[in-house]
Formats: sequence, structure tokens, C-alpha cells
Amino acid sequence: MKRILFFIALLLFGFNISDEIKLPIPKGWPETVTNYTLNNHQIQLGRMLFYDPVLSADGMVSCASCHSPYNAFAHTDHALSHGIRDQVGKRNAPALMNLAWRRDFMWDGSIKSLSEQISFPINHPLEMGSSLDSIPQKLIKVGGYAPYFEKAFGDSEISTSRVTSSISQFILSLMSSSSKYDKAINGEMAFTAQESKGYSLFKKNCSGCHAEPLLTTNGFGNNNLPITSDLNDKGRYEITKDSSDYLNFRIPTLRNIEHTYPYMHDGRLKSLWQVLDHYLNAGQLKLPDGRIQNAIVLNEDEKVDLMAFLLTLTDKDFLFNPRFGYPSKLFQEKNNQTLNPIK
Repeated sequence: MKRILFFIALLLFGFNISDEIKLPIPKGWPETVTNYTLNNHQIQLGRMLFYDPVLSADGMVSCASCHSPYNAFAHTDHALSHGIRDQVGKRNAPALMNLAWRRDFMWDGSIKSLSEQISFPINHPLEMGSSLDSIPQKLIKVGGYAPYFEKAFGDSEISTSRVTSSISQFILSLMSSSSKYDKAINGEMAFTAQESKGYSLFKKNCSGCHAEPLLTTNGFGNNNLPITSDLNDKGRYEITKDSSDYLNFRIPTLRNIEHTYPYMHDGRLKSLWQVLDHYLNAGQLKLPDGRIQNAIVLNEDEKVDLMAFLLTLTDKDFLFNPRFGYPSKLFQEKNNQTLNPIK
């Protein structure tokens, strides 16, 4: 508990602490995939880099362009990701949270490390259209970053590994575990009668793929969405060439699902009601462990109850945490070429 309170204080109040701390694990959660440590100065440097469009080829697109803090670091303006020169990608940009519990990344699991995941959009011609190797010189040219690298790493060298490490640190700090759901589970709040009914329906019908407490298995499944001819996206099959992976896509977390529209790997569903209707009419679903589940059966009242529960997964402390938002003060300091303490 002390470790969790320490981490919360670090994020909320920005204590000037450079010592590394272990990533805290909320009560009742499993261990993380890797024993990550966090460093406050690297987090703050990573936050600046995450929001800086200088990382893209045209200086117009940042990581935050597709991952907005107000939408749980998802992208709501377009069904598919948009990159430099308004080029359109192949998939919807997913939400970013609780990534320390992930073994792989992307909708198809093709990337196995967080640093590689960070490199991918920087290098991709339809996204940021740059190259990771060019980033250090870009940062040196715009100026002002050296003091922040020195605070984060002990000297002012700007390197690709330090860039990816810093952005990784910021992304790992994006933890969401303070929703009404969490508080109800921990006995700090109570569900309403309607939310409680919805929770029972959720456990009966949805938890096979959206397992508590992460609200995902972090696995892959086929939810019976028809393939679209224009994208012809075969999901995980394109990586493994295993027929059992045909049209399998990552099962997203339901945390903050109210704010991460549009839904599915290609953003084809615009609202949560459409998502519920899909599962009521989807026929058979392939669960992550290979089992087949028939379509969910709910009446209209039960749909409303389930929706009420899904809304308890919204974590306002996460969505509106100033430590995750655009770092205007840090950029002002950088542009002024000052060595003011990071606040």
C-alpha cells in the first residue's frame, strides 16, 4: 500500500525524485509481465517526446495525435489512424493503459517489446514517416532537450535508445485503476442496483474475453466480424500463418471503454450500443482458449443494465490526470533553454 501511495503522490505532485521505483501493482491485480522500474525524470522526458511532433517527418504528427489523453490515449476523430500528410492507416489506434501487463503489442501481437512498439509508428511511412535513427539529430537541432536528458540519464547524450526508453517510461506510467468499478471491488464504493445487475450479466457473458481485473485476457479472439474487402485484414493470421488465427485480433481492455470509440480493430462500430448489438447477433464467438460461445442473449432491460456497468469502468482520475496531459510548462522551459526543475 505504501508503494502505491508513493507512486500516486509522484504522479500527482511531481516530487523531484530521481531514484527508480518499482511499478506499483494495484490490490488484487496479477504481477506484471516484466519487473519494470520507473524514473520520474525519464517519465517527464518521455511525456515531452510523446507530445512533440518533431519526431515525425513533417513535424506535424506526434504520438499524441493518435493517442489523446482525453480518450484514454485512443483516437476518436477517425475510424483508422491518420499519419503525416493525412495518410490513412489500416487499423484503429488503440487505447494506451496498463501496458506493463502485456507480452506483445499491436492488434495482431506482431511486436514483442515496448521499445519496438514505440519505434514502429516513428518508422512507418503512413504514420510518422520518419526514422528512429534520425530522431537524436532532430532533437539536437530544435534545441533545449539536453538538460532533460541529463536529468533523466546523468549526462546530456541524446540517443535512440534513450528516446525509446523515455517514451516507454511515460507509457508505462499510464495506469488506470481508480474507476468506480475498482472502488466497488475494493469496498470503497457501492454499485447501484442497476450496475450490480449489469455486473452479474458481465460476469456471465463477457468475462471469458474481458477477464477481471484488467478487463482483458490480453489474448486474441475472433468475434465474428466479417472481413472488409477494402482492408482485407486477416488479423493475427497475417503474422502466424496459422489457420486457427484467421481473423483473430487482440481483445482490448474494457477500461474507459466509454471514451475509446470508435470500436473494433478497424473502428467500424461508432457506439457502445452498436457493440452490444453486434454481440447479440454475432452467432458463435471464438474465445481466446479456443472454446466457442454462442451469441449473447439479453433483453432490452438487461442491455441497459450491462451498459450501466460498463460506464463504471470510466476512470476520471486517469482521463484527467494533469501529469499525463500536454506538458506546456515543460515545453516553455525547454524553449527558454532554462534548467528550471521539472515540475
